[in-house]
Amino acid sequence: MGNTKQAGYQQSIKIGRTYFDRLPVILAPMEDITDPPFRQLCKELGADWVYTEFISADGLIRDAGKSLKKLDIYPGERPVSIQIFGANIDAMVQAAIVAAEAQPDFVDINFGCPVRKVASKGAGSGIMNDVPKMEEICRRIVKAVDLPVTVKTRLGYDQQNKNIVDIAERLQDCGIAALAIHGRTRCQMYRGTADWTLTGEVKSNPRMHIPIIGNGDITSGQDAQMAFEKYEVDGIMIGRATVGNPWIFKEVRHYLNTGKQLPEPSFEERLEVCRRHINLSVAWKGERTAIFEMRRHYGSYFKGIHGFKPYRMKLVTADNLDTIHQLLDEINEVFGV
Repeated sequence: MGNTKQAGYQQSIKIGRTYFDRLPVILAPMEDITDPPFRQLCKELGADWVYTEFISADGLIRDAGKSLKKLDIYPGERPVSIQIFGANIDAMVQAAIVAAEAQPDFVDINFGCPVRKVASKGAGSGIMNDVPKMEEICRRIVKAVDLPVTVKTRLGYDQQNKNIVDIAERLQDCGIAALAIHGRTRCQMYRGTADWTLTGEVKSNPRMHIPIIGNGDITSGQDAQMAFEKYEVDGIMIGRATVGNPWIFKEVRHYLNTGKQLPEPSFEERLEVCRRHINLSVAWKGERTAIFEMRRHYGSYFKGIHGFKPYRMKLVTADNLDTIHQLLDEINEVFGV
């Protein structure tokens, strides 16, 4: 597993049995965001690899309905990673086995989530104070499943403990197939600017031979180019900048290939993808939940349209699908060409 040097961004990587004929631009896992409908849209618009929402190990082994539902995979979204999190080693191993039975392309271990309700229990990035436990989880999951096991983590727990260079070596020695690094510590949460320096150090470490993926503050093709050229990562992962903006994958790839900025999507395209998103969401999770969770996307789908605010307020307060489609029809009449 590793790199095959080629020209430009067509350099290829292989992880397990999955071959990428170009350096991948990846949809990061995000709670209540990266469900199958959104992953499908991102894949259609250029994402090379997508991740599920993170899934509780305890929920999977208890057969909790919400956790099991997150194992759903659409045929058109591959390659896809199922990501699990938890603090109990045995539960994580059992959950990895359950996740593997859903036949993703990769099983991913979340050592990166910084939110208090996760980290305070020693899961997510809360485990970064216990590197031997990180190793044990990785070692046992790699042994338990017949799929490539990957890890997503951070630079360290806090500013005084940015130990990702050492962690990367140790997790590689446990048999993981790739490592994604978010350029912040656990204590930073999402504040400040992502620091890619240590990600670059991990990548340039002569001991490292697995693909290294960088994550943090990628919002444009220029950002992606910087990550690939300056830090020589094997892939980039985009998270918050995708919300209401699945076109970012198309834009990034166009810039990497041509050095030119792709024009923003037309109003008609924004409207069509928004409408398709809500329809896919309703089909997958039901009308009530889909309507509630779509509310975080509307502002970004129609960002920058002068005079749109009153319609956004109507969309985020609408409580049934018919009303939403009527509003989208009205929006088309008001703002369409």
